[in-house]
Amino acid sequence: MTTSSSEQGVSLGMPQLPAPAYPDDVRARLEADGREIIARYPDSRSALLPLLHLVQAEEGHVTRTGQQFCADLLELTTAEVAAVATFYSMYRRRPSGDYQVGVCTNTLCAVMGGDAIFESLQEHLGVGNGETTDDGKVTLEHIECNAACDFAPVVMVNWEFFDNQTPASARRLVDDLRTGAPVEPTRGAPMCTFKETARILAGFPDERPGAVEASGGAGPASLVGLRLARGETAPARVVHPRGSGAPQDEPPTEHLSSHDAPQDTSASDPAHPAGPVAEEGE
Repeated sequence: MTTSSSEQGVSLGMPQLPAPAYPDDVRARLEADGREIIARYPDSRSALLPLLHLVQAEEGHVTRTGQQFCADLLELTTAEVAAVATFYSMYRRRPSGDYQVGVCTNTLCAVMGGDAIFESLQEHLGVGNGETTDDGKVTLEHIECNAACDFAPVVMVNWEFFDNQTPASARRLVDDLRTGAPVEPTRGAPMCTFKETARILAGFPDERPGAVEASGGAGPASLVGLRLARGETAPARVVHPRGSGAPQDEPPTEHLSSHDAPQDTSASDPAHPAGPVAEEGE
């Protein structure tokens, strides 16, 4: 008795059908935006990265249809487009949530509590790494260093910072995201959905009131090297272990985020408030 290849679970490697096309009205709108993006570059191929953000803004991830659209507009093969889309982690390859919640689990954030935060959120949300909640609101993932070690442990939502997190504050954060409660990042622009973020990354203006003006200053540890390069002497500051009950050299400043867990280990530097920082040499 013989069994068929399908019964044995063997794939015959049949080629995929062509990607379905966008509806005419969607394609016309995306093509107008795409032509605007391409016009910014002397070589049209250089527009591929923002074009991928554009199609991601349409569907929430880069679909085969989106890749075909980019290929058609730039006169590339779909293989060339797919090679780029699968290389960069910012391009999602499957449906994802309105809010990409990334927990830094690199060394410093991990030892400061990032691993505990990630494990807590997995249990709280009932999802694993790269998975999305049933309501389509939150996709959870662990991410690489965000260059914000002086605010460790850090959680990012659609690339906006939530500093000094704890498992409890991170759980409150994702709960508020799922229920639509107001959420304010520690620094940077106000929150928006992942699709809206993708369109901004494609190079289109963020037209929300006050979004462009929003900014955040670097923390004290980030500025030490700059001070030393200028010949300044940074004041000594002793940081006691968390929970030790020992007094701090300076009182912690107010945390601006609605989900910023107060941690004395990364208080903002009063001498360097949020705002633009002068370029070196000015």
